[in-house]
Amino acid sequence: MPQSLLDRVFREHRPQAVFHAAAHKHVAQLESNVHEGVSNNVAGTYHLAAQADKFGVESFLFVSTDKAVRPSCVMGATKRAAEMVISDFARRSKTRFMSVRFGNVLGSSGSVLKIFQEQIEQGRPVTITHPEATRYFMTVEEAVGLMLQASVLAKGGELFVLKMGEPVKIMDMAQNLILLSGLEPNRDIQIHITGLKPGEKMSEELVEDPAGQEQSEHPDIMVLRAENKPSDGLPDRIFGIEVMSRGADKPAMIRALAQLVPTFTADKVHDELPIPVDVEIPDLS
Repeated sequence: MPQSLLDRVFREHRPQAVFHAAAHKHVAQLESNVHEGVSNNVAGTYHLAAQADKFGVESFLFVSTDKAVRPSCVMGATKRAAEMVISDFARRSKTRFMSVRFGNVLGSSGSVLKIFQEQIEQGRPVTITHPEATRYFMTVEEAVGLMLQASVLAKGGELFVLKMGEPVKIMDMAQNLILLSGLEPNRDIQIHITGLKPGEKMSEELVEDPAGQEQSEHPDIMVLRAENKPSDGLPDRIFGIEVMSRGADKPAMIRALAQLVPTFTADKVHDELPIPVDVEIPDLS
C-alpha cells in the first residue's frame, strides 16, 4: 500500500489498535521472489508501523511466524526483519508495539490439514515433503486468543509465543487423517514423499534462545525478551534494502537480507551466494 494511501487511511479513520497480519507467507514463492518479500513483508511493515506511531495509535500487534527463528528461507528472514522493526519502534514510540509468533494454523488458507483433506476426499495420493518432517500447530481459536491476550498483556516491545507442546510429525498427521476417513494408508490412499522444497526445514523452532524466555501473566503464553535486542541504525538499513528491492538483482538481495538478519542462512538453492557476506546497503539518511 503506497505511503500516501496509508497516510489517508490513518488520517480518516484514526484507528485505536492495529493488528498487522498482512504478508506474503508462502515459502517456495518467496525463494523465487525475494524483491516482493522484502518490499511487502519488511518495508510494508515499517511504513505501517511508522503511520501508527505518527498518528498515536494505542497498540500495534504484528503477527510473525516460527520460521523467523534462525530462518532458512526468504519468508522467514523477512518476518524476522519485521520483528526487528517492531522492536525498534517499541523503544522510541508512545504506541505499544508487540509481536506474536505463530506455528502452523490449522484450517487457515493453504494449511497442510486442508490440503490433506482435499487429497483424501478426491482419492488422490497424500503428498508429504519428508517422512521425518515435524511442525508446530495451533488452532484458529488459539491464534486469535494469542493475539487478543498479547494485546492486553503487552507493555511495549514484547515478543509473545504460545506454548504449543511438542511438534507433530507430518507423516503421523497424514496417516491419522486417512484412517479417520475410514481408509487405509498406502492401500486406499497412497502417501507420496516429494522432498523438501527450497527454503523448508525438517523441523521448525519457536525460540532462538530458550534461556531468554519468561512466563507471562497468562499460563499458556511466553515472552521472548532475549530476542528483542537493539539493532543499530535499523530505519536507515530498512530504507536501503527497500531501495534495493526496486531494482537490485536477486543475488544482491539475498546478500542484503543476510546482512540485515544475521541468523539467516540461505537455502542451498542460493549456493552461488556465499552467506553471510558484506554488502553495502544504500544509506538514505
